[in-house]
Amino acid sequence: MWHSCVVSSLNNLVTEWLSLPDLAEALDVSIKDVHRLLDERSIVELRVGARKVRSVPAEFVLEGRIIDSLKGTITVLGDAGFTDEELISWLFTPDESLPGTPIQALREGRKTEIRRRAQALGW
Repeated sequence: MWHSCVVSSLNNLVTEWLSLPDLAEALDVSIKDVHRLLDERSIVELRVGARKVRSVPAEFVLEGRIIDSLKGTITVLGDAGFTDEELISWLFTPDESLPGTPIQALREGRKTEIRRRAQALGW
């Protein structure tokens, strides 16, 4: 299975991270709303950097909102057994057959293709 391999350094894949307060500002919501998004698994966060600050990839945000199709994709990958680190790694790993990365495809509205690929990982 894909997710059983060692996850490479996310800093090579994710070029920009938003701390939770920065995410709240980018979305123009309260920090409480950001925590609700995390609780609902609309987004996932990791502790990054030397200080291990709770952060999300900046590309999760598009035009001041969380990408609509992200929550369902997170659910599918989670159901396939992916950890948060593994699913972020998968979303940001270039795939020549797309082309680009799964997160870029989601940002372009290609949800069905990405969900189909994510579901296939669970088998």
